[in-house]
Amino acid sequence: MEAVACAWATSAPECVAYHDDEWGRAIRGDQQLYERLCLEAFQSGLSWLTILRKREGFRSAFSGFDPVAVAAYGPGDVERLMADAAIVRNRAKIDAAILNARAALDLSDGLSALIWKYADPSAPVPKVMSDVPAQTPGSVALAKELKKNGFRFVGPTTAYALMQACGLVNDHLRTCPARPFGGPDLIVQA
Repeated sequence: MEAVACAWATSAPECVAYHDDEWGRAIRGDQQLYERLCLEAFQSGLSWLTILRKREGFRSAFSGFDPVAVAAYGPGDVERLMADAAIVRNRAKIDAAILNARAALDLSDGLSALIWKYADPSAPVPKVMSDVPAQTPGSVALAKELKKNGFRFVGPTTAYALMQACGLVNDHLRTCPARPFGGPDLIVQA
């Protein structure tokens, strides 16, 4: 069988690097998961390439995605972020990132414990991109629990994208050279 990478990962060098080095690899740190949750929410309605190209701008603007720092943001910070061309300037998404930091800090067992309850090591191995779902019962349940805990911009599709990005499921195609490195059975710190 010829090794064929996931089709979405071949469009630009940033996508290739993200796919090959990060996407689908298990992430368990609360700060790293908070970053991915924010980026997935900001991506909603946009291309992932846009987010990747602005990723360092996001990290700078959002204090390295330190939830403690972001949770302390006030109206002045929102205005600063709205004026920052290095990020996606969407007030609802900015507000959600701040509220999500506060919600993450309020979790008694942490963000990682909440998210990793929804890991699905038995997810089917996709053969072609059309086999990869936009959401699953697990992502619906994860989105529901996140919302119950005060998170915003975390619908089932965003929750599934988070699950894919952080290795809770391994949606690398069967023929993808990165497939052996993905999935919930590996713990790789970002």
